[in-house]
Amino acid sequence: MDCDEIARLLRAELPDCEIAVSGGDGKFLVSATGSVFAGLNAVKRQQKIYGILNSHILSGAIHAVSMNLRAPDET
Repeated sequence: MDCDEIARLLRAELPDCEIAVSGGDGKFLVSATGSVFAGLNAVKRQQKIYGILNSHILSGAIHAVSMNLRAPDET
């Protein structure tokens, strides 16, 4: 699995978010900004991403995910 595949998965589920994915070799950084994260704490935001990627994490295609998740009004 590569950055583009992960970005496509996330954009399909979170179409109103700006998403960038970097990394490789199973270790990725997901940066996303969208109103879907407004009012959610860090754990709830991460759970949204894990919910989308979980099957790929369980399969071993993704080994580690770091996340930078924000609502549009956050700097």
